[in-house]
Amino acid sequence: MHGLNPEQHAQRLSELDVDVELFERALDLAAADVRGCTDFDAPATRGFLFWSRANRYIAEQLDPLGWKRTQRDSILRMIHPTGSHAITAISGDGGVGDLNKKVRSKNPKGGAVARLVERNRQLEIISRDELLFGRELDEIETWCLLYKREDGIIRAELSRPVEMHGKYIDEWRERLPLQVNLDDPGYDISLDDPGDGDDGPEVMVEFVGEN
Repeated sequence: MHGLNPEQHAQRLSELDVDVELFERALDLAAADVRGCTDFDAPATRGFLFWSRANRYIAEQLDPLGWKRTQRDSILRMIHPTGSHAITAISGDGGVGDLNKKVRSKNPKGGAVARLVERNRQLEIISRDELLFGRELDEIETWCLLYKREDGIIRAELSRPVEMHGKYIDEWRERLPLQVNLDDPGYDISLDDPGDGDDGPEVMVEFVGEN
């Protein structure tokens, strides 16, 4: 469906029960939060915060509409009330928002995301989680809100992944550009997300005994 025109993109978003304004608000609020970071924060704070807050502000808008939230496998997803599809925000690389260019997830993803993408391709349905989400969580079709800082603005698209090569999502069944037109939060700010949580941050803890 890459050949759709802007009106058809808007119609497709409507079919998914979302719109550009929803994502624009989420990314704008996340960018504002990141601006509060300083060099006294941990090096990865800006990227982690942007990823977390983008997903949070999507969730805060969709929760009153009956969408359900899950963070299983450290993948922050909102599940449509019918269980038909889910949405998560991740950082993208390449031509985000430009259908004439290839795009992929910016950061490597682990086994949990690989299984999710494979389920998108197979579109099988089983019954675990049916009570909570209407169907098996791993089988719910998941869309990615890809975001990227480029040319002084944040660019974005909502896309449906179907395949990974190595640890990067790089093939998509559908890509829907989002004309969010947001100011860049700063060229020195990385908008990387932390991956899917398979490998958490390495923290060194030293125990010092009594002298």
